[in-house]
Amino acid sequence: MLLKHTPAEITPRSALTINPAKTCQPVGAMYAALGIHGCFPHSHGSQGCCAYHRSALTRHYKEPVMAGTSSFTEGASVFGGQANLLQAIQNIFSVYEPDVIAVHTTCLSETIGDDVPQITAKAEADGKIPEGKYVISASTPSYVGSHVTGFSTMVESMAKAFSEPAAIKTDRINMIPGWVEPSDMREIKRLMEAMGISYTMFPDTSGVLDAPMTGTYSFYPKGGTTIPELKGTGAASHSFALGDFCSSAAAKWLDANRSVPYTLLDVPIGLSATDRFFMALSKVTGKEIPAEIEDERGRLVDMIVDMQQYLQGRKVAIYGDPDILLPMVEFLTDIEMIPSYVISGTPGKKFSQAVQTIFDEKGIEGKVENGQNADMFKLHQWIKNDEVDLLIGNTYGKYIARDEDMPFLRLGFPVLDRVGHSYFSMVGYSGAMRLLEKILSVIMDKIDKDSPEESFELVM
Repeated sequence: MLLKHTPAEITPRSALTINPAKTCQPVGAMYAALGIHGCFPHSHGSQGCCAYHRSALTRHYKEPVMAGTSSFTEGASVFGGQANLLQAIQNIFSVYEPDVIAVHTTCLSETIGDDVPQITAKAEADGKIPEGKYVISASTPSYVGSHVTGFSTMVESMAKAFSEPAAIKTDRINMIPGWVEPSDMREIKRLMEAMGISYTMFPDTSGVLDAPMTGTYSFYPKGGTTIPELKGTGAASHSFALGDFCSSAAAKWLDANRSVPYTLLDVPIGLSATDRFFMALSKVTGKEIPAEIEDERGRLVDMIVDMQQYLQGRKVAIYGDPDILLPMVEFLTDIEMIPSYVISGTPGKKFSQAVQTIFDEKGIEGKVENGQNADMFKLHQWIKNDEVDLLIGNTYGKYIARDEDMPFLRLGFPVLDRVGHSYFSMVGYSGAMRLLEKILSVIMDKIDKDSPEESFELVM
């Protein structure tokens, strides 16, 4: 049980993390790999690691996540996992017939120093990789970074492995969406199609982790970015990277090695970030923003005006992944809520600096921290010392919400105790409307519980 302390009584922790606000790199690498059509993710490490990575994704998306493992034993842990990976590559192509095997490393294989690119080259030299098939890899040690880091590294590996040089550029753009839900990727594609923009999105988990029920199981669903599309990313005229932490590495590599310039944007969550998204698309492509999208924005603004009396001045604690938190914090200020506490387990000074900039612009005296010492224990202590009106974050915040009897909105990764969240988008103007509705609903539920008469007056 946490007790209330004055700030002077809270001892800073430098070598201890309690309930980290993140998970390990391979989870993100596995999710990114599933965004390639016909791809089989492979965990180069112990069987238990792979089981956890699959379980985390399966429990969040409520879809079967298939992946392979090198199944390290004591011998592989001492002498290296080359033999295991060579055999795994041969077995996977023989039994599961993928187009691509996406190998990511674990703590164990990284610690013993396995050289996965060298092992892959040997597999190709030994004829274990069939003609027209591919093996790509990403270095994802879990003892640094977070699941966001692993996602970014695998997406960069996609660009390095497939993108081909092109002397003549096409009018297509590359859209690198970052770690968002399959529904968000589908919504971003809908918006670009509404503007008449030709694009390649990578990775693309829509149609993979939200595939329809047809009565017949498909090991490789019809969704995902195809190999020809990935190869064509070097011929694109421009790249849009949504989120610095997840998407910028791939965009920078394409710029430096394939002469594809890029624009770095926030994930289009909320009002301001979505405005910037459309203005940048229109400026680069020369396409007009259609009336239907302007109407969506108008409905969002109308909804904000209608809800302002219920949301204004309410304090919020929010935690999660940096690329999602930044536009969410901005959106909270747009609807005149106060993001008092912001926590992310992913390291990187850019995040805390960006949040502090929002605080300074809006005159908010909030707290922000990310990295090794930014954990759920610290967030709970902050809330104990100065309570807030709403908590936003993944499933693990429910324990804080339960202890403090406060409204809680589940958002981000992972959400394990609710069903259907991955089917509804939070990006764009329509996604912002859904976020607004969900925020108000949890706040009003609390008011209904504590003060039924006040709730009746508000609604009337």
